[in-house]
Order: sequence, then C-alpha cells, then structure tokens
Amino acid sequence: MDVRNCKTCGKIFNYIGGQPICPTCKRNLEDKFQEVKAYIKDNPEAQIYQVAEDTDVNINQLRQWIREERLTFSDSSTIGIECEKCGITIKTGRFCNRCKEDIAHNLGSAYGTQKKEEVNEFKNKDTTSKMRYLNRDR
Repeated sequence: MDVRNCKTCGKIFNYIGGQPICPTCKRNLEDKFQEVKAYIKDNPEAQIYQVAEDTDVNINQLRQWIREERLTFSDSSTIGIECEKCGITIKTGRFCNRCKEDIAHNLGSAYGTQKKEEVNEFKNKDTTSKMRYLNRDR
C-alpha cells in the first residue's frame, strides 16, 4: 500500500497509480477538463491564453491535456504546441506524424536487429551437443 500526499491539496491518500493527486482533486480536475472541452467547442477560434483565463485553468494543465491527446483542435484553430522532437507546430499529442513514423521505424528496425542476433546466436551453438533431460544423455 503506497500512501502519498496529494500534489494539489496536500492531503494524504492511498496512491494507486497515475498522477499523484487525491480522488477529490482528480474529480475536480475532470470537471475542469469537461468545462474546458465545452468552452473550446463553443469558441473554436479562442487562443490558449484566452481559454486558460476564461476557464480558470493553468496553461500548463491545458498543454498537458493536449499532449495526452485528451484535447484536440481542428486545423483552422490557432491553438497548437510544438513537436517534442522537431519543434513543428502540432494540434495534439507529443510528436508530429513524420516524427511518429520515424520513431516507429527506428524501434521496428532495432527490434528486428535484436531478433536476428538472437537467431544467429542460436544457430552458432554447438551442433554436436546432445539433448539433456534429468542429467541423462539421449
């Protein structure tokens, strides 16, 4: 059992996982999220600073929701954040499509290389060795 202090209000709570905030603050944060989502739906052209001011939500919290892909914006919206890899403006998430593809390709090729090494290692083992079962030769 992991007991922590809430990052927002300081109360002690039983931490299960995710953000280190108590259930009460989590509910309040979710209510704020729904308020922001409704505000953006009603005001699609609003700037991020205007959204933060009118909904009384921290800009960093808005950016976190955008990075988590909880908030998405249309292409005509002026709100955007930078790709963490190349810096291009994106509407949601952490990486632009090009960087996502690049990361997926690099991970795929690294995984493929590792698999090939494992297969080669298995093939290079001594072929004259015998199968052993309960320390008896067969």
